[in-house]
Amino acid sequence: MEIVLKGIVSGLVLALLIGPVFFSIIQTSIERGFWSGAWVAAGVSISDAFYIFLTYMGLSKIFSNSENQRYMAYVGGAILFAFGIYYLFVKSRKVLDFRTVNIKSTNPLRLVAKGFIINGLSPMVLVFWLGTVSVATGEFGYTTNAQVVTFFGAIVVTVFATDLIKAKLADKLRTVMTPRLVRVMNIVLGVVMVIFAGRLLLYADNIRIH
Repeated sequence: MEIVLKGIVSGLVLALLIGPVFFSIIQTSIERGFWSGAWVAAGVSISDAFYIFLTYMGLSKIFSNSENQRYMAYVGGAILFAFGIYYLFVKSRKVLDFRTVNIKSTNPLRLVAKGFIINGLSPMVLVFWLGTVSVATGEFGYTTNAQVVTFFGAIVVTVFATDLIKAKLADKLRTVMTPRLVRVMNIVLGVVMVIFAGRLLLYADNIRIH
């Protein structure tokens, strides 16, 4: 139980961070309903689990190299910038009345991919999991597979549960939202993505090559 509780606390801390993923879940849930937001949240959790696996298996050493980090930051920043431009100048201009959207026609795989890509673009996600794995195996002393799976499983499940709550609350807003407000949400999401893209590119410029 101690391992689970520490995982839950760590998951809650991670869930409180506000970034592109947060706004993506909210925007998708408002525009396409709870289940669409849930699929995006699933993609985020799969991305987190993938990074945890890489880190714990030691494969992350490839990405801990400063030169590789710079390339990751440049690529991630460019893709995130492209997402931001799309939401600013394309998505915001062709918003339909979301109440007429056929939710059943939504492609779950596209939504999962959306969550996976947006969460996995930033090398800071990998850095976060590198630090968390170090704390878990070093400070907490979780060295067995069972302990590691329990701890990180609790984190991922907690984050996923909070993302589902965000999606559900956003879905409830559909009754008061208008196409105009949805357009504003798309613009806000685009601005957020462009800002984070800029931060990533600045981060890449400041990485020292060893």
